[in-house]
Amino acid sequence: MKQSHKTLGVVLAGGQSRRMGNVDKTLMSFNGVSLTQHALNRIASQVDQSVINTNADPTAFEELGVPVLPDTVQGYAGPLAGILTAMKYAHENQFSMVASVAADTPFFPKDLVARFLAAGTHDIILAGSGGHRQPTFGLWSAALMKELEQFLTDGDERKIMRFVQRYSWASVEFDAQNLGEIDPFFNINTPEDMEHAVNYMNKNEVANA
Repeated sequence: MKQSHKTLGVVLAGGQSRRMGNVDKTLMSFNGVSLTQHALNRIASQVDQSVINTNADPTAFEELGVPVLPDTVQGYAGPLAGILTAMKYAHENQFSMVASVAADTPFFPKDLVARFLAAGTHDIILAGSGGHRQPTFGLWSAALMKELEQFLTDGDERKIMRFVQRYSWASVEFDAQNLGEIDPFFNINTPEDMEHAVNYMNKNEVANA
């Protein structure tokens, strides 16, 4: 792979939304747009290009104007499958890194990728907050594509940290106080979570729009 030092952003929108009543939460309205569009808006200035990873009907995302990529491995393999899918796109389009974010986490930091890049040279850099790791938010070397594909296809172990700990990795802590009352990685799983996020956005529109 040619090293271009370009970063591809991937919005992971492949969750099964069980606690949202089996409605695709990533298409639910938030701040006037879908959660997926909101995530794209938030990551756009941080990366060179963005894509969406989802196994839902791609036509539901067409109007967002970015490539929509289904998992390249069979079966619901979780976030790592989406990251692998993005790595393959990155490899084909000469991106050297993949920045992953989750569509259901509307307040992720606007300096996420910059902070990752400032953390030094590692195969993988993950986010953390409040003493907890946020493994769906990371910066991944696209050169790990073959290793990740083998990890996902050779067995039934799909936990992110089991893969991460095989390589050089680091964690970057993000202070929840930067966003006031809410953790920057607060994610929406239930209707109550959505109500809480909308209320927070309405109170902090200027800071978080």
